[in-house]
Amino acid sequence: MADGFRVSDGGLTAEERLLRDTAREFAQREVAPTAIERDEAERFDRSIFSRMGELSLTAAPIPESAGGAGFSYLGWTLVMEELGAADMASAVMLSVHILSQLPVVTFGSEEQHSRWLPPMLAGEALGAFGLTEPGGGSDAAALRTRATRHAGDGSELPAAAPASDVVSYKLSGTKIWISNAPEADHYLVFATIDPSKGSKGITAFLVEKETPGFRFGAHEKKMGIRACPAAELVFEGAEVPAANRLGEEGRGYRIALSALAEGRISIGAGCVGIARSALEQAAAYLQQRKGFGAPLSELQGLRFMLAEMARDVAAARALVRDAARAKDRGEPIGVPSSLAKWTASDAAMKVATDAVQLFGGSGYSRETGIERLMRDAKGAQIYEGTNQIHRLIVAENLLAT
Repeated sequence: MADGFRVSDGGLTAEERLLRDTAREFAQREVAPTAIERDEAERFDRSIFSRMGELSLTAAPIPESAGGAGFSYLGWTLVMEELGAADMASAVMLSVHILSQLPVVTFGSEEQHSRWLPPMLAGEALGAFGLTEPGGGSDAAALRTRATRHAGDGSELPAAAPASDVVSYKLSGTKIWISNAPEADHYLVFATIDPSKGSKGITAFLVEKETPGFRFGAHEKKMGIRACPAAELVFEGAEVPAANRLGEEGRGYRIALSALAEGRISIGAGCVGIARSALEQAAAYLQQRKGFGAPLSELQGLRFMLAEMARDVAAARALVRDAARAKDRGEPIGVPSSLAKWTASDAAMKVATDAVQLFGGSGYSRETGIERLMRDAKGAQIYEGTNQIHRLIVAENLLAT
């Protein structure tokens, strides 16, 4: 197949092209060859993350002022597309790692920047984002993990006490479906200091893996993205110093939503990679496979399927890039990020499913890796807000008065 459905150079800076090419070479040489085996074994390979750090992919969209590589968010989507085309599990792992850093960059103090970010930017410490709970997935405001405020003598402080009196917080509750757990070293965790306040009680905390009272529960057995682990986080009075509170008390909901909007663009880009890989492999297969005395690519019905797949890839990529450029311009990204994630994940599912059909029996076999693309795409329609939630976000914006 011609290279036309890879990311074109149009509108990209020299730095963005270099970043894309670096990510593509890394993904194809060091990630793709083991993708099927790692998926089959549900095996997380820490060396892939470490190598990402050596190439500065773990710091790509982080501003230079915070110690990052300083690439545009558009450039970051190019990285995610290349990783998604090779192995969505690796793309999700890196996306979540970046997702857990961005709020620290935006809302953290200089002290938190210098203490928390350097090992994450270097690929030495893996990050995770602890929001989802048994009683609340897309409804982030419904979380029930509790953070109680404590004075220096260990006594619990009343709600009316000033925040300046708080020396530490004790977290109690459970998070589920936390990607990168239990392998991650740094966890951005959201808990409420007052459940009666709803979203206004939610507060963000920086929690280290070895914190006493913090342990891991069940490991999720997933349909797809199996080489990226996910597990429960269990907090049993885990004590977190006040210096590890990110932002002010009650600002956690805003922090979470701002990060998720950015993460949706990233996941959308990974989905474009899934769809592109499915399209390229299906086109190559139709040219090689013969049926009824001629290549399958000569059958008009199959050619039409391929053309529709190409349309879906192009449309998804356009929306992802539009959202990334909006972020780079400093514009609101709530609606663009929802459109990008929803469209790209639906496109990935459709294109991957069509690729399985075009491959026939071979597509249904785990040995080819085509069915893995379909399984990975399905997850993307659910996490980072279900696609039904994104329809609501877009509709509410259109109908706002």
